[in-house]
Formats: sequence, C-alpha cells, structure tokens
Amino acid sequence: MAVNKYGIGEPLESDPVLAKNPFKTPGPPSTPEASAITRDSMVLTWERPEDDGGSQIEGYVLEKRDKEGVRWTKCNRKRLTDLRFRAAGLTEGHSYEFRVSAENAAGVGTPSEPSEYYKACDAIYPPGPPSNPKVTDYSSTAVTIAWSRPIYDGGAPISGYIVEKKEASDDEWIVCTPHTGVQGTHFTVKKLKENAEYNFRVCAFNIEGAGDHADVPGSVIAAEKMEAPEVELDADLRKMVNVRASATLRLFVTIRGRPEPEVKWTKAEGTLTERAQIEVTSSYTMLVIDNVDRFDTGKYVVTLENNSGTKSAFVNVRVLDSPSAPVNFVVKDVKRDSVQLQWEPPHIDGGAKITHYIVEKRESKRMAFTTVSNNCVRNSFKVDDLQEGGVYHFRVLAVNELGVGLPVSTTEPVKVSQAPLPPGKVTLVDVTRHSVSLSWEKPDHDGGSKITAYVIEMLTKGTDKWTVCATVKALEATIEGLTTGEEYSFRITAVNDKGKSDPKPLLAPVVAKDITIEPIIDLLFSTYSVKAGDDLKIDVPFRGRPHPEVVWKKDAHSLKQTTRVNVLTSKTSSKIVIKDATREDSGKYEITLTNSIGSKSAEITVIVLDKPGPPGAIRVDEVSADFVSLSWDPPLYDGGCQINNYVVEKRDTTTTTWQIVSATVARTSIKVSRLTQGTEYQFRIAAENRYGKSHAVDSAPIVAQYSFTAPGAPADLQVAHATKSGMLVTWKRPASDGGSPVIGYHVECKDQSSILWTKITRGLVAETQFKVTGLEEGLFYQYRVYAENIAGIGPCTKACEPVAARDPCDAPSQPIVMNITRTSVSLTWTKPENDGGAKVTGYIVERKELPDGRWLKCNFTNLQETYFDVTGLIEDMRYDFHVIARNAAGLLSEPSEGTGPVTVKDDVDPPRITIEDKLRQLVVVKAGEILRIDAEISGRPLPVTSWTKDGKEIDAKARVEISSTLTTTTLIYRVYDPLFLPSPPAKPKIIDSTKTTITLTWNKPLFDGGSPVTGYSVEYRKTNDEDWVVGVGHTKNTEFTVVGLTSGTEYVFVVKSINKIGPSEPSPESDPQIAKDREDEPVFLISNEMRKTLIVKDGSSFTLRVPFKGKPVPNVMWNKPDVDLRVRAAIDTTDTCTSITVEQATRNDSGKYTVTLQNVAGTSTLTLSVKVLDSPGPPAIHRLAQSRCVTSQKTA
Repeated sequence: MAVNKYGIGEPLESDPVLAKNPFKTPGPPSTPEASAITRDSMVLTWERPEDDGGSQIEGYVLEKRDKEGVRWTKCNRKRLTDLRFRAAGLTEGHSYEFRVSAENAAGVGTPSEPSEYYKACDAIYPPGPPSNPKVTDYSSTAVTIAWSRPIYDGGAPISGYIVEKKEASDDEWIVCTPHTGVQGTHFTVKKLKENAEYNFRVCAFNIEGAGDHADVPGSVIAAEKMEAPEVELDADLRKMVNVRASATLRLFVTIRGRPEPEVKWTKAEGTLTERAQIEVTSSYTMLVIDNVDRFDTGKYVVTLENNSGTKSAFVNVRVLDSPSAPVNFVVKDVKRDSVQLQWEPPHIDGGAKITHYIVEKRESKRMAFTTVSNNCVRNSFKVDDLQEGGVYHFRVLAVNELGVGLPVSTTEPVKVSQAPLPPGKVTLVDVTRHSVSLSWEKPDHDGGSKITAYVIEMLTKGTDKWTVCATVKALEATIEGLTTGEEYSFRITAVNDKGKSDPKPLLAPVVAKDITIEPIIDLLFSTYSVKAGDDLKIDVPFRGRPHPEVVWKKDAHSLKQTTRVNVLTSKTSSKIVIKDATREDSGKYEITLTNSIGSKSAEITVIVLDKPGPPGAIRVDEVSADFVSLSWDPPLYDGGCQINNYVVEKRDTTTTTWQIVSATVARTSIKVSRLTQGTEYQFRIAAENRYGKSHAVDSAPIVAQYSFTAPGAPADLQVAHATKSGMLVTWKRPASDGGSPVIGYHVECKDQSSILWTKITRGLVAETQFKVTGLEEGLFYQYRVYAENIAGIGPCTKACEPVAARDPCDAPSQPIVMNITRTSVSLTWTKPENDGGAKVTGYIVERKELPDGRWLKCNFTNLQETYFDVTGLIEDMRYDFHVIARNAAGLLSEPSEGTGPVTVKDDVDPPRITIEDKLRQLVVVKAGEILRIDAEISGRPLPVTSWTKDGKEIDAKARVEISSTLTTTTLIYRVYDPLFLPSPPAKPKIIDSTKTTITLTWNKPLFDGGSPVTGYSVEYRKTNDEDWVVGVGHTKNTEFTVVGLTSGTEYVFVVKSINKIGPSEPSPESDPQIAKDREDEPVFLISNEMRKTLIVKDGSSFTLRVPFKGKPVPNVMWNKPDVDLRVRAAIDTTDTCTSITVEQATRNDSGKYTVTLQNVAGTSTLTLSVKVLDSPGPPAIHRLAQSRCVTSQKTA
C-alpha cells in the first residue's frame, strides 16, 4: 500500500509463495566397499552421489549394522568430507554391512544400498611374488641372485624364500635352497657347469604356503668375469689422514678386479717402514703401521695389477706428533754476559703449526739443561745474564700443539767473554828529567776473562808513531831513559785472552824535567762511621814537591796520640788508626800539609755508632680519669743514626713493677689510656736506635683524675608539639658543661597521676630534642631531662607542665577585615578544619601595633563566634591581627595567618567585582547544560548584590538559582533549546565473550539532542553478512550481553542512542569478535591501602579478603612459610573473591601471606603482610662483667 499526506492507497497482492529452500537433499552415494579388513577394523570407500540436490555436498554419514542386530549405528562422530573412512571398534568374528548418506545445506539425503556382509578377521593368503629379481655376480661355477620383499605378504609374515634353477635347454626346475628356504633377499647358487646357460626364479612363502614365482630376466652363462682393477677410496681417505703419534695407522682400501689383482704398497719419496703390515683379500687391502711417529708422515701409494690392466691410488698421511729438531743452529755475537742464538724451523712440523720454541742452556760443569725461555716465537733469541767467563752449551726445541719436539744443540761449548774495557783513570805519579812514573786503575770490566798484562805506549812530540815502552802486570810503571826537556804523551791498553782493549791516554802531555808541586790531598771520603768498640782507619793520600809536613787536629785542637789513637805518615799518605772506638772519638778531624810551595788542609767527620743518650725531661700535657698525655724532647746524642722508637713504661707508685705501655712509639708524645681513676702513676721513657736502648728518664708521680665536673641541668624544657600518639620534647643546653663538652642527654617521662619516672631513651640523645611515641591518647604527661659529659650525669631539669596526648587543633583561616572605623576594626574567619579530636570551644583575637609592637589580647571573655569587633584602637595607627582557636581539651592552636597592615580610620571602598577572564568573553553553552557564573565582591560598607539579563533584573525561579555571601555571589542558569535526535555513542568495546554470548559496553553520547537519553538499542551482524539483527530494542544501561550467538562465528556490533525524539544514527562498528570462551589472566582487584601491613593485637582475629577476576575462574592457593594454613586458618573462596581468617592471633601469625591465582591464561601472585602486636620476648644476655650484666630486648 502507498501512503501520502492524504491517506493510504489500495493494496497490491502477490501470487502465493511457498517458503522453502530452493534446493533439496542429495541423492544416495554408491554402495560402500570394504578393504584392508582386520579383526577390529575395515576401510570403506564409496563414490559421490550423482545428484547433489542443487547445493554443494558438505559431508557424509557412514552407518554399520551387525548381522546379528537390527539397528544402524553411526561409524563417524564428526562429519566426513573424504570418500574413504576406516571403521574401527569392530568385534572380531562378527559380520557387518555398511551404508552411507550424503549431506548438503538442505539436510541428510537418502542412504546408499547396503553393502554385502564383511567379516571382521585377519585375512591370511599366500604372499605375492618377490620384486625386482636380478643377477648381481657370476663366475664359472656360481651365480649370485638378489631380490626385494613382495609388495603383499598375504596377511602373515614372510617365512622365507625358495630359489630354483634350470638349464636353458631343460624344462625341469631344481630347488637350490635348503628345504627351509633362505631368510635373506640374496642367494649364491654354486656348483654350476662352466660355460653352461641357466635360468633362475624366486618365490616367497608364509604359513599359508608358497606364493607366485618371480623369474630372473634373461639367462646367465657360468663363465669367469673379466674386470680391470678398481680402487675405491673412502671420503676420509681422499682427505688428509691425521693420526696421533704412538697410535696405529690403518689404511683400508676396497679393491675389485677379475682375476684377483696383485696388490703393492709403496711410500713416495722414501721407503716403506719395516713396521708396516699389509693384508690383501679379493675385496680389500689394508696397510697397518703400529706405533707411528713423525717420520711416518708422507704419501702412501697402493697399486693393483692383473691381466686387464693397472690401477694406482694414493693416501696422504700426516702423523700428529711433536716437531723434529730445528736446523742451521748457530751462536752469534758473544758478549761478556750474553750470546745471540739463531736457527731455522724444523723440516717436519709434526702435522701442526709451530707455536713457539724453548731455549735452554747448560753450564759445562753441570749435566742438566735449564730453561731460558719457554715461549720464544721468533727464530732467534738473545740469552742474557750469563756468568762472565763461563762456558755454556745451548739447545733449542720446537713446540706445536702436540708437544715438544727434538732438540738441536751447539756442537762446541761457548765461552762467554770479550776483550776488556780500557783501564781506568791514568795518573801521573812522578816526573824527573829522565823518567816518568804512571799509575792507573783496573778496567771497569775485564770482558769475562782475566787481565794478563798492560801495554804502555808513548808518543814523542813531533812524531805520529806510538811505541811500546813497557809491558807490566801491575797497575803502575816507571818509564826510564827519557830525554830532558822533551814532551811525551802516554797511553795504556789492557790485554786478556780475547784481545786488547781500547787505549786509555794520560790526559795531558808530560815534559821530562824536575818539578815542584804544591801539596795536594786526595781525600777519598769526608765522613767515616764506626761502630762503638770497633777499630777505625783513615788513610789520606797526598802529593807534593818537596815532601810536605803533616799536622792532624781534632775539634780545632792538636790531636793527642795515645795507646788507642796513632798517626802513621809515609811519602804518599797519612793514616790515623783508632782502636776500640768510643763516642768520645766522634768529631771533626783536620789534616794540614805544608811545604815550601804552599799549604793545604782537609776536614774529616768521624761518627761513632752507639746506642743513644736518654730523652729530654718528660712533660705532662693532659690528665684525665683514664688517660695521661705525655711529651718529651729527643736525646742530645742520637748514637750516630736515626732514633727508631721510644719505649714508654708505667708503674703504680704502690708497686715497684714497671709495665710496658708501648715499645714502638715513633713520635715524642703519647696518650697513655686505660688508667684507673684516682691511682697515682709514674712513667719512664727510653730512646732506641739500631744499636740499642738508652738509659730511661723518669717522670714525677701523676694522679689519674678528671679536671672537671658533671654538667648542670638543661634549661627551658617544654613540649613543642603534641599529638594523640606522640610528643616532641625540646630543651636548651645547660648553662655550665662542667668543663667538658656535653656528650648527650637522658629523658624521663611519667603520667601526671603517677609518681614513678621512667627512662624513655635507650642511649644518649645527642640533640636538644626528642620525639616520644607510643603514648596513650588523652593522658597527661610530664618530662624531665639530664645532661651527661665525660665526668658523669648532672642534675635533672624541673618537670615540665603536664601536656595531654591529643592531636593539635588547626589554626583558623586568615581573618578578613569586614569594616574599619576610626576606633575599631571588624574581623571574620572560618573555624579550623581539624579540631584535634575535641570540639572548638572558643577563639582568642590578638593585635600588634606595627612595626615594633607585641601581640596583645583583644578579647577577655570566651569568644565562640567566628567574628569580632576590635575596639579601643587609635586613629591612623597601623595594626596586624590574628586568631587562635581553643578546643575542649584546653589545647590552643597555632596563630592564624595575619591580616596584614590595617590602618585605623574611616574607610570607604567602592564596590568591586572579580570574575574569571573566560567569563568576560563569549560563553558557549550546549542545550540542556548548566551555566554557572562565580564572582568575588568587595566594598565598604558591604555592597548589595543583584543580577540582570539584557538590562532586566533576574529573579530566582526554576531555571535560575542565585546565592550570595559577604564576599562571593553565584548565578546558576539551566539552558534549554529546541529538541533534536541525540548523537550516537562512541565505538562500543567488547569486554567479555562465551561460546554463545558477547558482552559490550559504550559511553554516553556527547549530545543528547536537548532531551535526556532514555535508552539504547544494540544491533549486530556476522562479518560476512550485510543484514543487521536487533540484539535489544531498548536498554537503559551502557552495557549489554547479546545471547544466542553461534559458537566460532565472528560478529560486529553497533549502538544507537534514544531520546523522546527517536533513535540516533548507529555508532561506529565495534572490532570483530568471535563467539568463544574468553581467557583472561588472573588479576587482583585490591587498592594500595590493602597492600599496607595489617596490624592486629595479640588474641584478636583478623581476615584478609582479596577480590580477583579471571577467565576461566582461577585456582586459589594460600601460603605462609613454615605454616600449614589449611590447619591454622579458615580459607573461603568464591568465583570472584578469596579470604583467609585467623582466630586468636599470636606473634607467630606475623609475617607474609602469599595468595596465588592460576588458570590456563597465566599465574598471578600477591603478598600481604601482617604484624601482631604482642608483649616482648625474653631478653638475651650478651655478656657478664663483675659489676653489670648487658642485655638486649627484641620487640614483637
């Protein structure tokens, strides 16, 4: 029917239509046929039906019926898509018939005709013929035949095979195998006639008998087979064959050839070792060498030869052994303490890379070599630190990863020496008109070989030829026969068995003439040291012409010769000999030489090494009750060496026994501790050096006692802050510390109603404050404090005023000045947010003249209101005001924040309005929303507030609400507009699913169309369909579960908003979701507050309740270390929550409780802590002393 604005038109009817599928069920498949029949199963096959009913065949249903039964039963549980099925679970010996039906979208079609009856039993028949019979070898008397197993064994295992033969010209077959047959699939027929032609055939048999024969194709002539020699090397033999030294080398080579070839083994580039053993058969040859070594490395060649030809093959063998000896070993560059060795790598590296060399040496007098270097990586090495003149043998060994190789040694011993260095300083001893006397020093080094002579050469001025003028063994020589007035140069050369040194010249030429020389002192040392009691000899060489006179002095006085001190003077030196030296022999010695040319002096210092003198007087620097600080001066005589330490001893003046305080004091001061207070002590100190200990110096008697007293009482004790569970106690340091710094304080506490003071500090309190905890709410407490220094504990303070254990009252808000006149100020404020557990009972208003006034009360009666007029003020003065609250417990709050400077005078302020900046611009409000405008107002006197719209005053009515205070005003306006359809909700989210349901949720629409949203509709469709299905027409919730879905099918969903105008456009489609059971990992649904430690009292009960979620519902397990919670506690668990309850809790119930959730999606664990408050355990005794016992206390 058609409809317009004037009404409904005439209807139009269709022809009758039958509501049915456009296709029908399929026709019957072909009759099933059975195969592979066993005692409990059969394989059925069939063909597709000729008619599929117009719809694709979706599967088949196979049914069976026992011959002894009347019912057809299904063989398949699931739909069959194949044309073949194995029906299992049959009863042995029973006969079955089968039929099959096809199924399409219209349903299951007509079944096929039943099959014949098939009996469920293992079928046994003779086996089929063997497969692929063939001749694999032949000779003049034998033929070898091979075949494969039959494809069909007849249902029973193959028992064996029978081989038959016949000559090609005969018709009779002769059995060649034993009467039991053969088990293998090959057989050699022997005793044949040479050059005769034969046919062969094979059959298999099982328990049912022999099967069909299989003929070997063609005929075979029994004649010898001619084959050229062939060598087959394994893949391993084609590579390098590695074998370790001392192992056995086996080279196995497969060979062929008709007639059997002759085998010969050789070794390339050498002869085969006598240890080699060779084995030869018709099919293989093997070379075996036992206990191989590095010399067995090489190429091994095997040669085969017969009438048909020759064949050779080789195998490379590498014996993994240590290397052979290095070659071309030579010794180069022999020095006085070192030699340079050089060599080349060995010819045989042992099958592995040479990693390094070992260098060894041996003295000619010794039999064993010692290692010089065990990691030389080059082909040369310098051997250092050899003994000069020593005779050595050297050898080198190569090393690879398999070990150390053979050594190569020097053929002759090597002497470590060289030509000597030049002689030392050459000195002109004397010169005359006809001779020169020279002396010199030995060379710094003789080259490792003894100096055999010195050669003196001279050069006359004006010539260039050096001539040998003397050869001597001593270190001095006199050259005679010189020409007076002639100038000569001299040089000296040292000689040993290795050769001559470089010459050493006299520094200046010498003129042969008589000379005069001013005295010269050749002082060897300027200081001499001698140990007390030993002899000292001081030899001073000198020169001079004419011979000088010698004078000795000691400490500026002439030296007196005694039986201990003697002076011996010769032409070239003067010597002092001091026997049994004492400390008096120390000092400055001076020698003076005088002749006609001049005078020369030299000073020598003599130090006598002896034990030191006593230290200086002992000084007492500090005295205390248990220690004394001492100091002293070093001894005047240190014994000629450094003072090592001081030995400090003490004794009680009531005894004569000295005790060592310290024998290792390095400085000239010490702090002697661990003294007994009030005891008199005496100390003595001795110095000690490397030669002994001095005499001790004693101190005066000293009494160990403090020089100060205990401190006075602390000052200004007060409770700075108090709560219901704790207080902060503060104080000031005592006026007098007794002469020693205060090291800490002791705090005591008592209930106001008690007379017993209790110490509440375990140790000393270092600060001048202490936080007291664990108080009982509502009780009044008093405190007192003691100070302590090293001398002891001083007197206590006076007890402070009683203070209640209550939370403090908060301060009121900052007071606001409401009005000002020339003599008064009106204030208002709000009450404290926290009253400290007791009702606020009043307020105190205080004022302060600015800038330097003090706070004064303004009210002298209890003020319960939150406003007050302060009167009696002075005009034009500036004031500041604040307010203090008092609660029922008598506690005063902190003062509120001040008003700031206020000038007292008649004051008029015009009205002021303050609103947010965004409200001063265009404000856009959606229909149905609420417009709220907040404004702050001020002015003196207080202004009257009114609101207008478009110039007209706004009255309070249903859509308008106006509220005002002294400082603010608020307008609330409900905006209405013409009605529209609502906007659609946002994209819905899937939050849960099962096999037949899906749960989704969505948010409210952003725009309700000016009319409240009354509900929602939910629609869904399959992802491969286009038609939408209504899941729910109207629901007020923003969550809905769609039911009746098909398991495993994928769906999408949309949601529409509904107001009184109608439904909105559909929302965006949800994400596709398959209808299946959802798996969610277990999750605990607890807050942070529940994770905190639960504190309970001893003897009470507690319950830990833990909500959770997870799909499928997880398994819950509670656990506590070393406790079986199933016995100790009561556990209750539902699908969404688990709880554990412990009755009569004790300290043993404290600890960590662990709950574990587990399902197929995962595992989650939560640990909760419980603390049971109980009385403390017994104290533990740590140590016992004669006067006290030290204990410790563990808290519960």
